[in-house]
Amino acid sequence: MKKLLFVAGMALSIFTAGAQNKMGYINTNELISSMPEAAKAQTELQEFQVGLGQQYQDLSSELNRKDSAFVKDSVKLSASMKEIKRKELIELYQKVQGYQQSSQEEYQAKENEKIAPIKEKALTAISTVAKENGYAYIFNEDNLLVKPTGDNILQLVRNKLGIKDAKPFVKPAAGGVKRP
Repeated sequence: MKKLLFVAGMALSIFTAGAQNKMGYINTNELISSMPEAAKAQTELQEFQVGLGQQYQDLSSELNRKDSAFVKDSVKLSASMKEIKRKELIELYQKVQGYQQSSQEEYQAKENEKIAPIKEKALTAISTVAKENGYAYIFNEDNLLVKPTGDNILQLVRNKLGIKDAKPFVKPAAGGVKRP
């Protein structure tokens, strides 16, 4: 009888421990893309990217124009003037290359600035939903090879955030500046 009570107690403790470790998963990218703030951030990032691209185009056009003028006028220039013009072209080329790299960094910084508060809001909602529904663990769906169909909390979190009609957005291309 003692053994039976002991086994029953162990089974109950295992069952209780299992109930306390309820697990779920969510696709955070899908959640974030369905948030209204994400659409606004995407629009702002696209506008920023267009501005960076325009500046890059302007610098490239200036380089091409000066290069063409140098090739055309080099016959008329003295050796010292050719060297001065060649150095100017090299400096302008380096400026274009530097701008390309710095604009990518600027875009990444702007993207982090715009997306960080949205991610924070999403993670807070996920934590709240997990706590309210007794989940001990929530995994990002992207990291799971096998997942149960019943523990996807995406809709619970959308409801918590008040997202009625989820309209995903397409993330802008990374890198910031589109090259010609």
